Amino acid sequence: MSIKCKAAITNGKGEFYIGEIQVGEPESDEIRIKIMSAGLCHTDFDSLNWGKKMVIGHEGSGIIEKIGSAVTGFKIGDQVILNWAMPCEHCFQCMEGNQHICENNSPVTGGMYGPNGGHAHSLGTIIDGEAVERSFNLGTIAEYTLVKASAAVINTSAKMSFPAASIISCGIMTGYGSVVNAAKVKPGTSVVVLGTGGVGLSVIQAAKISGAVKIIAVDINPKRLEMALAFGATDTILAEKTDKGLLNAASQVKAMTNDRGADYAFECTAIPDLGAAPLAMVRNAGTAVQVSGIEQEISFDMNLFEWDKVYINPLYGKCRPKVDLPAIVALYDKGLLQLEEMVTNTYPINELQQAFDDMLAGKNAKGVIVFN
Repeated sequence: MSIKCKAAITNGKGEFYIGEIQVGEPESDEIRIKIMSAGLCHTDFDSLNWGKKMVIGHEGSGIIEKIGSAVTGFKIGDQVILNWAMPCEHCFQCMEGNQHICENNSPVTGGMYGPNGGHAHSLGTIIDGEAVERSFNLGTIAEYTLVKASAAVINTSAKMSFPAASIISCGIMTGYGSVVNAAKVKPGTSVVVLGTGGVGLSVIQAAKISGAVKIIAVDINPKRLEMALAFGATDTILAEKTDKGLLNAASQVKAMTNDRGADYAFECTAIPDLGAAPLAMVRNAGTAVQVSGIEQEISFDMNLFEWDKVYINPLYGKCRPKVDLPAIVALYDKGLLQLEEMVTNTYPINELQQAFDDMLAGKNAKGVIVFN
């Protein structure tokens, strides 16, 4: 039997409304989830302009309400974290260990619905008699959703709240994985983090867990820098909007790191003009990481690469859902990763516009939509 419920729906032209959808029965390889919380990030705001009518939202946590006939490893009542990058586990990239860029399901290949893709499984969602898609095949800003079983990871924590669980599978994973999986930050090293929003704070926490001894947070917002210190930064630099390429901030970084530069620098601002900035922060043979997913054309001064510097652009922290998400949950349970503290505000679905406004104004580490 299908279920009628509330959801946030975009027309793809920059607008959204809260309306009623009808969520169908799960197909054989799907599960139906009662969404308890949905994290909010800039991608959700961007999705309002993807040119398609759809249910928005791609971070979420909830409870399994119904299971398809071929699904194993789950039961009704399980609490799950929803993951937007669903590996097929048999394509070339998955076999190479690159599950985050699965050739069948990754948004970079067009296999999953995103700004560049189609859809990878049944629509299952009806609005006014019309079948519509769900953002990244999730559509988490809704009271219920249908997902492939491969999109869900069981939350094994007995104490984690649904809002904390909901933010793991995008912002937290992207920051954590960029440090642990992509850059492989070593103990005793120095790290610079450019931009201290939700992703930047996750980078800071992962750098601390990895044993970095100097973690320098750079931002133009002093309140963000206060947050950075609370999440593990050892030093802060209040940057200026007029600092082109953050070269003045880079000079301060060098002064803090024996006039050499940091071992690692992570760009978490999503500002195209700062795409090259982490190169200015690192020492010779250091590693610069572009975390925020800048896709615009940008210019590089090749002098910034001198000498032997490495620049990498990982997707989603090179996530392996069945490995990395349980690891994040375990770190939370051990008190090593602050997730509850990352949720600075929660909102009912009818306050989604306020949640977007607060996010764009930089008021939250993470804002979360909550459902009763």
